[in-house]
Amino acid sequence: MRILQSKEAGRLLTRKAARFAEAEGVVRPILEAVRQRGDRALLEYARRFDGLERKSVRVPEREIEAARAGLAPEFRRAVETAAANVRRYAQSQMPREWMREMQPGIRLGQIVRPLDTVAAYIPAGRYPLPSTLIMTAVPAQVAGVRNICVASPRTVPEVLGTAGLLGVRQVFQMGGAQAIAAFAFGTRTVPRADRIVGPGNIYVAAAKKLLAGEVGIDFVAGPTEILIVAEEGDPRHLAADILAQAEHDVDASAVLLTTSRRLAAAVVKEVDRQLATLPTARVARRAIARNSAVVLVGSLDEAMGMANRFAPEHLSIPDAKWLAQVRHAGSVFVGPHSPEAAGDYASGPNHVLPTSGAARVRGGLAVTDFLKVISVQQLSERGLLRLAPAITTLARAEGLEAHARSVEVRTASSHEKIGWQAKAPAPQKRRPLRTKVGQTLSSVNPARNPRGY
Repeated sequence: MRILQSKEAGRLLTRKAARFAEAEGVVRPILEAVRQRGDRALLEYARRFDGLERKSVRVPEREIEAARAGLAPEFRRAVETAAANVRRYAQSQMPREWMREMQPGIRLGQIVRPLDTVAAYIPAGRYPLPSTLIMTAVPAQVAGVRNICVASPRTVPEVLGTAGLLGVRQVFQMGGAQAIAAFAFGTRTVPRADRIVGPGNIYVAAAKKLLAGEVGIDFVAGPTEILIVAEEGDPRHLAADILAQAEHDVDASAVLLTTSRRLAAAVVKEVDRQLATLPTARVARRAIARNSAVVLVGSLDEAMGMANRFAPEHLSIPDAKWLAQVRHAGSVFVGPHSPEAAGDYASGPNHVLPTSGAARVRGGLAVTDFLKVISVQQLSERGLLRLAPAITTLARAEGLEAHARSVEVRTASSHEKIGWQAKAPAPQKRRPLRTKVGQTLSSVNPARNPRGY
């Protein structure tokens, strides 16, 4: 693992442009085939890419129930613990409904309603991810979504069993761009979703990018990443956190920013030591060599500035006093006993997080991704009268006369009832436009002026 000076870290912290152009070229025909031919195209792709053997991409409920019944007791307890914590955290995120009188006669508020149908994409390539099913389905349940669908390219018992434990019954064996297309357009077998959430490979991400607008999405995800800020600490812990990120994918990135040369050297040594016994070392070693480093900085203030410019998916900081300086991050892990793995599985906050700098504009998946917050307004006669001058003035400034009249048709009668005198707008005086010397438009031959001007 490299040790760099902060001035050398620019290239490391500049993300590689995702190969979206290439990926989009691959997925466009797939999206169009599913749009045009529905289930027939979906089945062809599922058999070719996902190893589907049954006659439908829909997984029968008996398979889900059998997988649930076959779960090992310790796995079941782990799912139940994680799901309970994710549920509590999502419940704390729920926006509240409210209605109050903001001014006399003007009551304003909001109501909260769930989406009708959401779809969760659960990867099952190198590593099947039942934890992602928890992170996507549970917040949707808390939001009150009635129709929760799950797609995964392989019917892994742990994923199916987790769906059974969570009460999710609409599971589909389909992956890649064809799964995204099926949820975006709907087929006879697959419901059309209002929003698709969950991570995936570059082809899944490219499909979501192309179909955003046709269907709601969470965000377009890139390779996973962590930025660790540390002045001191146990090199074993820091090395383990770096490797926990690096083992995801050869494109994963793990960067430690530290003020200590001694700590930097100790962490590099410890990474090598732990790699020697890591079962996923083949992947992790490539991610370490390509995209990871220890960076020496002059101060933790400098480190926090670098972190905000990078806007990492995961940010680890030494203690809570540095939270005030955090501006851009997907999720923050505070202190030596808050490893990223806790958030990946069981602490409660969501592990579906923005990557590739998207943390500059949003945080991780939340219960609000499955909701609509709908504004409500109720005006009394007096309330409308209070606003009428502002409304009509702004409407006429924009040239929208019917907007102004829709208020005045109400306020005229209200003025009379309340005893006020409605003030009609003064008629505008226009100078007659002359077309020839001594001739105004009003005297032009009507036959030559059919519009009456």
